Amino acid sequence: MEKLIELKANLEKKGYAVSVFESKEEAAAYMNGQIDGKTVGIGGSATVNQMGLYDLLCTHNTVVWHDRKPAEMTVAQARLAAAQSEIYVSSVNGISLKGEIVNIDNTGNRVAAMTFGPKKVYLVIGANKLAPDLDGAVYRARNIAAPLNAKRLNRKTPCAIKADKCYDCNSSERICRNLSVFWEKPTGVDYEIILINEGLGF
Repeated sequence: MEKLIELKANLEKKGYAVSVFESKEEAAAYMNGQIDGKTVGIGGSATVNQMGLYDLLCTHNTVVWHDRKPAEMTVAQARLAAAQSEIYVSSVNGISLKGEIVNIDNTGNRVAAMTFGPKKVYLVIGANKLAPDLDGAVYRARNIAAPLNAKRLNRKTPCAIKADKCYDCNSSERICRNLSVFWEKPTGVDYEIILINEGLGF
């Protein structure tokens, strides 16, 4: 928790609103109380899934998530609708102690929606995502998060076999195709960072 408190202070210096919680249940209850009567988009996120946030928010918001999309909607349509929501919720692939936020994406829907479109973005971050510096956060995103996600998605890539590291492959099923770094808080969007003192997601 000490490192999360230090991270909170560094993120606040960058202009982010930050809340810290001991458990995913406490964080989910807080967000469920904050988000009401809104259109909510969710990016691909094992962390959000582990929090049970979708089921909570659906009771009093209109929620779009391509992992739980309506039958009449394609994945591409769900991703676009999520990006156009009032609120966007996602996790990150790595974050430095200084507060630099790193994400690796495939189609770019998640990193695009985090940066432009929604009025407010919530980024839910487990303690396992924290790295000592930017190089460590990029390494984590590329060599820990991306291989584990490739394995989860049953991709036919070298990294998915052992989920051990990035092989910088040329596979058509490669998911690490673009990199996003928030050195500072982007302008034009209201951000709240939710830090959770648990290992969550990849």
